[in-house]
Amino acid sequence: MNPTQNGTAAVPRALRGTAAVVLDTDGVITDSARVHAAAWKTAFDAFLRDHPPADPAQRRPFDVREDYRRYVDGKSRLDGAAAFLESRGLRLPDAEVQEVAASKERLFTTRLREHGVDAYPGTVRLLHTLRSAGVPLAAASASRHARELLEHAGVLSLFDALVDGGEAVRLHLPGKPDPALFLEAARRLGASASRTAVVEDALAGVEAGQRGGFGLVIGVDRARTPQSRAELLKHGADIVVRDLAEILTDSDRPEG
Repeated sequence: MNPTQNGTAAVPRALRGTAAVVLDTDGVITDSARVHAAAWKTAFDAFLRDHPPADPAQRRPFDVREDYRRYVDGKSRLDGAAAFLESRGLRLPDAEVQEVAASKERLFTTRLREHGVDAYPGTVRLLHTLRSAGVPLAAASASRHARELLEHAGVLSLFDALVDGGEAVRLHLPGKPDPALFLEAARRLGASASRTAVVEDALAGVEAGQRGGFGLVIGVDRARTPQSRAELLKHGADIVVRDLAEILTDSDRPEG
């Protein structure tokens, strides 16, 4: 197959035959997952202190790595809040779940405006390569802050489409692991799911890619542990990389 598409740059081998690429934002494009996790920790820990679960073992603080990855990452705020609280035996009225989610939102917004976020250099390199090769690109995120995050990081102009949390609400798109968000992004790029690659770091996200019938699901393992890699593969990733720069240099390496 011809290594180029509409442009002059070579498409990395792992993505040849791909008509479009859809990338999650937090943890894939921008180093914002850590800011989300820190805001969730403050909100959840405060709630657990004020509303301790009956089981003392369930009162432990929110873990910014494991709890975030298992219950919150890639999901909408309300879905993530409900999933974590249920994991601690707390099945709460919607109003209380919304209160926790709103607290997290205030904390995240403050930290974002004060400190901003950066884009991962390896991701930026891949985006420039794909854009030079004429591959349509979309960013997709359950977060309403996706546009602001991409603007802060200086990469918004690299994308042909953006489907964020605001659009998801407007279009009544269900959250991940439902593939609706990614399918809408592919539709806006004019590509079928079977010829579109999805790039995700969240378990819910790679599962959404697999459920949606996407041609390639790339898992980004920012945790860089054997367990986190295995879980990405189990949930639907076709290949797993620690950084997207690996796609440029080592895309023939088999995974699985």
